[in-house]
Amino acid sequence: MEEQTVGLSDLEIYVPSPRLGLDALLSYRSGQDPGIERRLRRAIEKTGQEAIRFPAPWEDSATLAAQSSYALLRRNTRSTRGLRYIGTGTETTVDQSKPLAAYLEGMLQHAGVSIPETIMTFQSQHACAGGTIAMLSIAAMLAMSPRDESGLVVSTDIARYDAPSTAEITQGAGAVSLLVEKKPRLLEIDLETQGFCSRDVDDFFRPNGSTTAKVKGAYSMQCYNEALDVAFEDYCNRRGRTPQEILHATDMFVFHVPFRMMALSALHRLVSNHTGMHGDELNAFVNERGFEQSLDPNARVGNLYTASTFFALAFLLHERYQKFGNDIVGKSLLMISYGSGNTMLIVSATVAPGAPEVIESWDLNAVFRDERDATIDEYETWLAAPHEAERLKEILSGTNVPAGRFHLSSIREDGYREYGFANVPAAESVPWAATTTR
Repeated sequence: MEEQTVGLSDLEIYVPSPRLGLDALLSYRSGQDPGIERRLRRAIEKTGQEAIRFPAPWEDSATLAAQSSYALLRRNTRSTRGLRYIGTGTETTVDQSKPLAAYLEGMLQHAGVSIPETIMTFQSQHACAGGTIAMLSIAAMLAMSPRDESGLVVSTDIARYDAPSTAEITQGAGAVSLLVEKKPRLLEIDLETQGFCSRDVDDFFRPNGSTTAKVKGAYSMQCYNEALDVAFEDYCNRRGRTPQEILHATDMFVFHVPFRMMALSALHRLVSNHTGMHGDELNAFVNERGFEQSLDPNARVGNLYTASTFFALAFLLHERYQKFGNDIVGKSLLMISYGSGNTMLIVSATVAPGAPEVIESWDLNAVFRDERDATIDEYETWLAAPHEAERLKEILSGTNVPAGRFHLSSIREDGYREYGFANVPAAESVPWAATTTR
C-alpha cells in the first residue's frame, strides 16, 4: 500500500456569545462577600485570565459541536461526500449512553448537510484529551484505508465549577471541529511516533450526577507537569533524539490551556529543564515561536476543556502565517494534550503545502466580534442549570434563537433531548429525531 500523509485539512471554531468579564465577576462576588475579593483578585492575577464565555439557555455541548461542524462542512462540501467517521471528544456529554456524535449527525442532517449513513460515529472521553484521542484514532483508520475518505473530529465542552470559588474564573465553553483527510491541506500528522503518559490520579473529576467538576488546583498542575515530563521523554526516546535536539528543532508548540499562565509556565519549565535556558534567553525562545501570543485568545474565553488545545492551535497558525506568510509551510509543530485523571499525549505535525490558502479562509475575529456582554442574571440562570422541566420550558420559550443556530428545543418526559435548527421553516420545525434522512 502506498504510504500517504494524513492530517488536518481545515478547522472551525464556535464559541457561544454570552461573555462575562472577570472585573464584573469580581465586583459581583465581592459585593456578596467582601472576604472573597482578595482570593479572587489573586487568582485572576495568577491565571492571567480576562473573561469567561458561557452558553445561552438553548445551547449545550451538542449544539456547540453542531455549530462549528456546520460551518466547517459547508466550506468543505467535497470532503463531506467521502465522510466515513464522526468522532467527538468531550467531558460534558449530554447522554450517558448515546454518543454526542450521534446527536451531531442528526442535527447536521436536519440542517441539510449530506451526511451519509454509511459512517461510524463514536465519542472519546478522557477529560481534556478526548478530542486528541479521537483525532489520532480517525487519522490512523484513514491511513489504513485504500479509499479517498475523510473524518470529522469535534472537541466540544462547557467548563463549569462550583460558584462562588476561585475556580469559577476559568470557566468557558466552545467547540472546535477538525476535518481529517489523506493528503491534508493544513497539517500533516506524524502517526509513527507519539509520546504517552497515563496514571490513575484524582486531580480532577466529575462524579456521576454532578454538574460541576471537582478540581485540586495545585495538585492538578503538579500532575500536568509530571505527565509532561514522562510523555516528552517517551517521545524523545521513540524519535531517537535528545530532548534538547527536539526542542530546538520545533518551530511551534501547542498546549492544552486550562488557563493562560499554566500553559506558559509548563513550556518554560520544560524548555528550561532540558536546555538550561532562563530569563531573557528563555523568553526569547518562547516568543520566537509565537507561543505566548497564541494564549491570549484563550484568556478571553476561558477553559474550553477538550477544545482548548485546538483553539490555541488555530490562533497560533494564524499568527505564524501573519509573520512568515507562505514560509510557514514545512514548519514543525509539537502538540501537548493533557487529560486529567490522567493522560498526556505528545503529537508532532508539519505544516502542509496548502496551509496558507486554508488559513486565509478563516475568520477567527468572529470569535470576539460575536461576543455579547451578559448580565449577572443571565450568568446565574446558567449556573442554576439543569432546570426542572417547567422552568426549562419557560426559559426556552422566552429566548429568541438567531437564524442559522442549532438549539435544544425540548427535553422529553423520559429525558431524551430534542434539537432544532433555526433556519428550518416554522411549518417544518420538528425535532430532527422525529425525521428520517436517507
